[in-house]
Amino acid sequence: MATTTHATRLEAGRRVFSRIVVGIDGSQQALEAARQAALLQDVDGQLTLLAAWDILPVIAGGPTTVARYDFEEALQRTTAEKALFAARDYIAPYTAATGKLVRGTPESQLLEEIERDEDTLVAVGSSGTGRLLGIVEGAVATEIVHKAPCSVLVARPVENGFPRRVVVGVDGSVESAAANAAAHYIAERFDAELHALVAWGGKDINERLVATITDGAHDDRRESPAEALVAAAESADLVIVGSRGLHGLRALGSVSERVAHTAPCSALVVREPIWQRVVEELGR
Repeated sequence: MATTTHATRLEAGRRVFSRIVVGIDGSQQALEAARQAALLQDVDGQLTLLAAWDILPVIAGGPTTVARYDFEEALQRTTAEKALFAARDYIAPYTAATGKLVRGTPESQLLEEIERDEDTLVAVGSSGTGRLLGIVEGAVATEIVHKAPCSVLVARPVENGFPRRVVVGVDGSVESAAANAAAHYIAERFDAELHALVAWGGKDINERLVATITDGAHDDRRESPAEALVAAAESADLVIVGSRGLHGLRALGSVSERVAHTAPCSALVVREPIWQRVVEELGR
């Protein structure tokens, strides 16, 4: 029974990394997101690099305006194309990725690509923008964390190796069990140090279910979940949390949203896509 449970948990964790899309914008943060995604990608999985370009319409008239618009359009497209080629070369030592160049805003095009390709994970680089400022500015990472229908990796720089030390939050919920499965898959695959953390300062902590999920192996903290996970992330290079499926304004203040934006290391928000659930239901 223990062997079967272990295999089932690893399979559940593996599915998070089967189809990954990465947002590319020419920044070092995006390159790091691509690198971490390439490392985490399942051996039989697929990785897509997506670069979006767009320009704001110029409200004016005459041939001068048209020429300037054409120039800006060509410049934006060329810049995005160069960023895409650079990212593909950057991760070539890890995997062969598919590159896509599309027109539109980065967040809208990433969300459309996720739906179109039924991706299981989207990776973006952290802009370094704080949570509240990111909400006001509409930072790509903020938008993706709030709206993506699949798991989200917000990548931050790692000095030596990745992943070496993984922290996962567990509260007894189904969502935290999914996060724990992803954490175990990563830990076993990369021989990484794994710490399951239970923050008893939160609500609705089911002690019996926590013990079932973690097999009794977890660290106890008395702070709120977000505070405990962010603190534990100081000595980790990946922190993993489950998502209760909240989007938009309802997600503001959620544990997964706060950890994704404030953790000092890369953060993985595990969220099961609706199309994955449909496939599971059809297979029963």
